[in-house]
Amino acid sequence: MESDTAVRRIKPLGTRYAAHDNSEIQDCCEDNGYRSDPKRKPEVSLYLLREGLTACLVSGFILGLWGVVHLSLQQLVIGKSTGEFNAVRARQHLEQITSVGPRPVGSQENEVLTVAYLLEQIESIRAKTAAGPHQLTVDVQHPTGSFSIDFLGGFTSFYDHVTNIAVRLEPKGGSQHLMLANCHFDTVANSPGASDDAVSCAVMLEVLHSLANQSTAFQHGVIFLFNGAEENILQASHGFITQHPWAKNVRAFINLEAAGVGGKEVVFQTGPENPWLVQAYVHAAKHPFASVVGQEVFQSGIIPSDTDFRIYRDFGNIPGIDLAFIENGFIYHTKYDTADRILSGSIQRAGDNILAVLKYLLMSEKLADSSEYRHGNMVFFDVLGVVVVAYPARVGTILNYVVAAATFLYLAKKASLPGNGGGRYVRDLTCATGVVLLSWFVTLVSVLIVALIVTLLGRSMFWYTHFYASICLYGAAATGKMILIHTLAKNLYYGGVRLVELGDLFFDVSLLLWGCTLVWLTQQGLCSAYVPMLMVAFPLATKLLLAKEFKHRGASLKYSLLYLLGLALPYVHFMFLIWVVFEIFTPIMGRSGTEIPPEVVMASLVTLATVFLSSFFLHFIYLVRSTKWILAGLGSVFIITLVLVSSGLFFPYSGSPDAPRPKRVFLQHTTRTFHNLQGQMESRDSGLWINSFDFTGMQHVIPHIPEINDSFRTRCQEDRPFCGFPWFLPVKFLSRKNWYLPAPKVSPASPVEFRLLSKEDTSWGTVKMTFTVQGPSHMSLYLMPHRGASLSAWSFGDGTPQFDLNGEYFIFYSHGLNAPTWTFWFEVQPPREPDPDGPKGMISVAISSHYFFGEDKRTAQLDEILRRFPTWAFPSSWVSTYDMYRY
Repeated sequence: MESDTAVRRIKPLGTRYAAHDNSEIQDCCEDNGYRSDPKRKPEVSLYLLREGLTACLVSGFILGLWGVVHLSLQQLVIGKSTGEFNAVRARQHLEQITSVGPRPVGSQENEVLTVAYLLEQIESIRAKTAAGPHQLTVDVQHPTGSFSIDFLGGFTSFYDHVTNIAVRLEPKGGSQHLMLANCHFDTVANSPGASDDAVSCAVMLEVLHSLANQSTAFQHGVIFLFNGAEENILQASHGFITQHPWAKNVRAFINLEAAGVGGKEVVFQTGPENPWLVQAYVHAAKHPFASVVGQEVFQSGIIPSDTDFRIYRDFGNIPGIDLAFIENGFIYHTKYDTADRILSGSIQRAGDNILAVLKYLLMSEKLADSSEYRHGNMVFFDVLGVVVVAYPARVGTILNYVVAAATFLYLAKKASLPGNGGGRYVRDLTCATGVVLLSWFVTLVSVLIVALIVTLLGRSMFWYTHFYASICLYGAAATGKMILIHTLAKNLYYGGVRLVELGDLFFDVSLLLWGCTLVWLTQQGLCSAYVPMLMVAFPLATKLLLAKEFKHRGASLKYSLLYLLGLALPYVHFMFLIWVVFEIFTPIMGRSGTEIPPEVVMASLVTLATVFLSSFFLHFIYLVRSTKWILAGLGSVFIITLVLVSSGLFFPYSGSPDAPRPKRVFLQHTTRTFHNLQGQMESRDSGLWINSFDFTGMQHVIPHIPEINDSFRTRCQEDRPFCGFPWFLPVKFLSRKNWYLPAPKVSPASPVEFRLLSKEDTSWGTVKMTFTVQGPSHMSLYLMPHRGASLSAWSFGDGTPQFDLNGEYFIFYSHGLNAPTWTFWFEVQPPREPDPDGPKGMISVAISSHYFFGEDKRTAQLDEILRRFPTWAFPSSWVSTYDMYRY
């Protein structure tokens, strides 16, 4: 007979050990004893797991579920297509649209060639379906307008004569209630934009063709909006929803977007409220793929992106569904975004889904009076793309609290057992919870130290092309550290406790932590609380069903297999969410600027994923006899990976045609001119202004182009608007590592003409200044009131200056064809006293021009340096100017 203060050694799986245990276990905080039943039978036979078997079971479980997730992602089309949507014809549209190349706003490719092709196809559809029960009306809109938006820190947008093609399909008797389907055909400069967003327009053309050919008339109508200025930060959609006469009849919308190239299109935003829209998607979509988690993450602002969904929601006050392709974001907005990279299965599934959902909504009575069904949100998520689970948020709240109550009732019942008098179980649970939280904290700190070492070694972003190397480094470090801490706790702190009881205790800890998370997320009103609900409900039910098996036989093979089976559903869904996180955030690190350390982000994500996934495996650590070989294996993987990373074997970028992972670099050949308070030119210079949009800067480019070195690093000149450089968007806070190589002056054929028309004192004590500007299709206006001065009014947006970016204002301007001279004004409240240390006058005004297409886009100097960039880089280049004036 062993005493209670000695480790009870239970033989590993395959052998049994009988022992008498009649003495009382002491308190946790005294000798770490724990017993749930003081009247235990004197003879017990329990199993413990072998180390090798445990490692095989857990790793096989994780790898198996990861394989299931990837298999589901490859199944683009589930079952047979109905044949109503023709993906072959849609692909032909895609290839025609992208054949003209990049389509920035104002270019012939965007405003003439693409518009002509779309109108030709729409006219063909109208002619072929004229005898049917529907009528088709086309309107080409060229809106002008202005608005402010809190994106990228906040700025104001002004657009003039941008292009919209609106196609209205409705019963021949007309319709008072309309759906809206939106795509955009413009692109960023230097990208053919197949996925963003030509494929969506191709899908919409084919959906229009199918709907127009329906033999039965719909109850409602639909507008297909092909908008030509989305990449200019959502301008064309604003022009439509605020100015087009059809907009007042729109009841709901579907927006088709992209943050990647191909794959499955995911529903990542719905609403606001209007749960009937989610219900329509769930009911009608042929290949559902949706997540309310994505919606809440996206709307939190963590992801530096936005879509036309925001415009229709905020300026049109209408609900909608936002869909986007998210896979392979590495080549999003690059030259690699070509039609051949989009699989026909992606086109087919998107077309099947959009067509089915539109057909359903066009026959829905809810569309006619959507305000009746407005209130409430939906919890929605798909299971491996096969089926979507959706239920009202209020039902979700009840369900969450029921599951949480069941969890706490389960724990309370254990605390009330006769052998746990005096709060022994509560103290044991508290101590174990402290061990778990401590292990998480120490693990995160340890992995972040590794990330810091990698950064200091100059090996940042080694995982950009070799993703699984990050798992081998950070994942192995995190897993090994947690196992080590719990092994030390088991052997040193819990030295006199039966291992089976420890395993049971740490399962309860995981249940408690997930239960608390469930309650907190539910109280915050987050629909994503369904995730901890699943992570509580299934393990709890599994544990209850296996209670007898565990009590009488311990960690038997049967128990272990059934336990893992019970975790399969919540874990496979959780692993899908982990895939989404890495699929989105890994490419984003390649375009998130030079100030965000990517190793910290990636190490944190891998550690958090490891912590969450390990939660219900913790008790296996206490049910296994030893962990030394597991720790040795994880340590070996970590050390080998660290050595390989340190040696530079994992190069971040790739120019492989099959799987490119390009480094993004922006180059502008610019001429800067600065004027003093008297209007005289104070200084002028010209150069190649180079911005890296990831943390590595130009570290890997310098060996190819030695001129780009620290001697040409720029410094922000605080007395000049936006540091005195021609920022296309207000992102100077993201990229502070840039270089300026001397180069000859640029001489665009259409130079900017900037004039002060008038300057007058108002009766209310301000100075009103009116300007005219004539220049290329893209310009940026920067206003920087001097210390003591302030902007009180202007001609943009609602008339009130918005989004003071550390004392500066950014106005983004673009125009289509045949736009008139841009005229604007603003009022300045002069300072009471001049600033002796600052620039003279009351305000500095700067205008930058950007030549994204045509002959003005290129110079000999740009062409020469572009040829020297390595194949794994994507340098996006154009010509710009910057002119500053003091007043």
